[in-house]
Amino acid sequence: MELAQVRLLVGDFAACYRFYADVLGLKPQSGATEGPYEKFSPAVGSAGIALQDRDMMSAVLGDELGDGATGHRSLVVLRVDDLDAYCAQVTARGATLLYGPAAMTDRMRVAHLKDPEGNLVELQEWLLLRG
Repeated sequence: MELAQVRLLVGDFAACYRFYADVLGLKPQSGATEGPYEKFSPAVGSAGIALQDRDMMSAVLGDELGDGATGHRSLVVLRVDDLDAYCAQVTARGATLLYGPAAMTDRMRVAHLKDPEGNLVELQEWLLLRG
């Protein structure tokens, strides 16, 4: 078994597409800016984040899908090499940080923001273990 992606169900596909591509700088697979589906990948690693139009999935699953989630039900985590520099880049491109950059533990610094649908995104910088 292999994890292919984490998929977020979104109502405003175009706004979320712009956020993951233009603000976070992830590479879109096909360029489907209006959806109903797109996968985004970082420059390194095999993990991916995908967006799926919520209305399309509702047509497939009907009442099982339910209304939009209330409260936070997901957290997308991206590891970066230089948290301060990356935060400066994404805020210059329109992101608003909710928290950080700051130490979360003695081995990790983090910053948090939201995508246009309110999904939480955590940016992590892993620190070398201190001997």
